[in-house]
Amino acid sequence: MSPFMDFFQIALENIWLYGASFLFVLTLLVFIHEWGHFIVARMCGVKVDVFSIGFGKELWGFTSKTGMRWKFSLIPLGGYVKMFGDSDPASAGHGDSVSYTEEEKKVAFFTQPLWKRSLIVFAGPAINFLFAVLIFALLFGIKGKYENAPIITAVQIGSSADIAGFKPHDTVLEINGREVTQFNDIRRSVAMALDTEMTFIVKREGGETFELHPTPARFSFEDRFGFKQEIGRIGILGPSNGIAIDAITAIDGEKTDTENIESIRSTLLSKIGDPFEISLTGFTDEGGSVLVAPLLKKNEALTDPENPLYNALVLVKEPPQKFVEFTLLGAVSEATSETWNSVRDSLGALGQIVSGARSPQELGGVIRIGAVAGDMAQRGWIALAVFTALLSINLGLINLFPIPLLDGGHLAMYAVEAIKGKPVSDKAQEYAFRVGLTFLVFLMVFANLNDIVQLIL
Repeated sequence: MSPFMDFFQIALENIWLYGASFLFVLTLLVFIHEWGHFIVARMCGVKVDVFSIGFGKELWGFTSKTGMRWKFSLIPLGGYVKMFGDSDPASAGHGDSVSYTEEEKKVAFFTQPLWKRSLIVFAGPAINFLFAVLIFALLFGIKGKYENAPIITAVQIGSSADIAGFKPHDTVLEINGREVTQFNDIRRSVAMALDTEMTFIVKREGGETFELHPTPARFSFEDRFGFKQEIGRIGILGPSNGIAIDAITAIDGEKTDTENIESIRSTLLSKIGDPFEISLTGFTDEGGSVLVAPLLKKNEALTDPENPLYNALVLVKEPPQKFVEFTLLGAVSEATSETWNSVRDSLGALGQIVSGARSPQELGGVIRIGAVAGDMAQRGWIALAVFTALLSINLGLINLFPIPLLDGGHLAMYAVEAIKGKPVSDKAQEYAFRVGLTFLVFLMVFANLNDIVQLIL
């Protein structure tokens, strides 16, 4: 069955889950973004006429006691807050033909000092970042976090890591000058570094440190819907509870009988204590091997049928995971760090797309967002919460790009106003917004066609 039919069948069978999760996430994030504009506008004394979730024809709404219209509109792919005195929801100018009293000018958006207008515009993206921090902080505070030590347990023969000189049991201290505290730091940095040489500082057994320079190889993969992505790999394994011995297809080049576990166990017990090579089912497309150096004292379970790890080869020399509990401040700090790392990764990936180092096929539209939202909802509320936080980060980041119609475009015009000492003319704004609208429509069409093409082909 094609990825398109897979997606269509799964979406049809789970239409309420996929549709509801997509609308819930999108509506929530749009509301949070627009509420940022709204609340700061009110704090700055600006009157708000309309708060809309979605664009186009109004589906449902009501008018508050202050005269503001709250509404849901037909097209749920965004929203807006229309300030008093603006000629349109994009704050692209104000009606010159309209006369305002002095009292009305006090609450109009366009009459506010530059710093207030900038603060109101910046509040939308800013609250998206703060919302992500809040989600992560709640997750860390309530659920804690499991961390794997930044220890390499196996090195793929012939890989970039092997060529650079990595050995089993190396502990990674730094990558490109940044401290490494968990194996996920390694995975994250390597995944982003396509064809780019990296600098690792590693500590070997005995305490000696080395500087190694692997260059991650590209690895392309597709999810079950056919959406493509590229990541970097250097050919290492991190800490784990163990490798199922029936997944070992060869030991030091000699093929194993995966149906005869006792034979594999006997061979492993004769090898443990010295470095040796094993091949693993599914580790590489070419069926390559990895260098391991398991310790005898960590594999005593291989001779104890009552032990849960009786049929597992343990590669790590110390407990593979630790559970971290956070205080309130610790959870906020960790959440802020996670948000910043996501911003940095998103900017890095976008830079790679612009430079040609990464394929633009990875740009996704509403179809991909809906598919991922549905998948995360199936996995549970924690996965959906993490996805919502990541999407909130990207929404805030995209809105800060200096593209007319987006918040970043307004901020760019305010920067010009600050330099020139007078606002950008309405005519110049109109031309800029036309260009911005054309670009955004093109980008949306490209991203959604990209999704459709990958589903069909």
